[in-house]
Amino acid sequence: MVWNPPSEVSVEQIEAASRAAVERADEPISVEQYLFTIESLGLEWDVGGAVYQPRGAVTTGPDGRPVGVFLIHGGGGDHRGFDTMARLLARQKGYRVVTVTYPGNLYLGPDHGAADPYDWPGDTFGPDGAIRTPMWRRGEVIDSGQYDLVEEVGDDVFRAKYGTLMFLRAKPGTRFHDRLAAWPGAYEDAFVAACARFLPADTYSIYASGVSTGGPFAHMLLQRVPNIVGLVGAESSPYGAIFSRMLGQGWPYDFDMMTIRTWRDVARYAGPEAGPEAYRRLPWLMEEVFEKHRSMTHRPLLKAQHLVQFAAVDALEHAAQATARRLGLDEAGTKELVDRFTGYPFPLGEGARPVPPLLYCIMANSRDHTYQRYSEILLPALAELDPAPKASIVRFAVGVHSYQQPLGDLPFGTAPAVADVWADAISGGYYLT
Repeated sequence: MVWNPPSEVSVEQIEAASRAAVERADEPISVEQYLFTIESLGLEWDVGGAVYQPRGAVTTGPDGRPVGVFLIHGGGGDHRGFDTMARLLARQKGYRVVTVTYPGNLYLGPDHGAADPYDWPGDTFGPDGAIRTPMWRRGEVIDSGQYDLVEEVGDDVFRAKYGTLMFLRAKPGTRFHDRLAAWPGAYEDAFVAACARFLPADTYSIYASGVSTGGPFAHMLLQRVPNIVGLVGAESSPYGAIFSRMLGQGWPYDFDMMTIRTWRDVARYAGPEAGPEAYRRLPWLMEEVFEKHRSMTHRPLLKAQHLVQFAAVDALEHAAQATARRLGLDEAGTKELVDRFTGYPFPLGEGARPVPPLLYCIMANSRDHTYQRYSEILLPALAELDPAPKASIVRFAVGVHSYQQPLGDLPFGTAPAVADVWADAISGGYYLT
């Protein structure tokens, strides 16, 4: 009998999964970091991440192939943000797990004495006026002459959610401008290359996942990597065009503006997740926000992915056109690149392989990933596809958007219970079509 997802995972189940994970937390697994270089759209890009594997044989799924899981982190982070989940899946489920970082988000600069060589130094806005910029290639420096700092308040809806947005606007003719125009295609090429290198199609079945901003990119890969057999989701935003509808939000800024994160990006989650009585302890809550931001500054806190996440089709078209001009493409080549870029927030249509099965786990206290939005907007949108994919929602009785972070007596958050649901779905044949 094929496994059917539960409608809800209870507090008791979440606590039991957490206890089981703690008991096995010291079991050894193999973890290897990787860094390789690809060529995409006339530029070189460094691609990094890690591969996790059990010491014994990799678990075989019901299709007779070893199970591989490909994890894409959220906005502003890097592959280390999925370290907790990757270890759980390798240690407890016996899967081979590959994490990946968005090109540009890894620190590739000089050694500054950090325990982890990928840790970024200082804060995004340093006391000396220095501003953090991406590192798409070792040895390449984006200096202050290549951008202008722009502060945007936006309308009331945007300010309520983001506060003041901090952008670096790339100057035309600079390498920064070239990179911001080309990254959508480079992301696709990087993710496809990582899958092919570490989870090859002649060996593995891949189950893809992306948390938050990583979700639209995991969805984008579903029809572009031949051995991806489905989505194992948790707090995974769907296709950008659907997610934009779910939130009633677009992205009104062009491709040449990249956000630099500050404490405000912590605050926009901390407020809703603290509950309706949080206003009674606002000074304390803000101290927690600042403390958490300080604890995160070793991560990149850079973000350009909004164009795909919120289906900013005009900006994606402009990026493709700018890249086409740099490459000297003719009219047909330009149209092909525009079609490629503007297609990223949508499922592929006629002639593409069908969208494989989708499984979404959502946490009780998530700000944006609510059951109402999933059930009333996402599922009907998926049902309109031809053919419509299998899609299910599993609600967790507790949990927050950053579901791997410690939560009360849950040292790994709700991640162990999420891993259990994914494993049940895989072994139970949910993804067999």
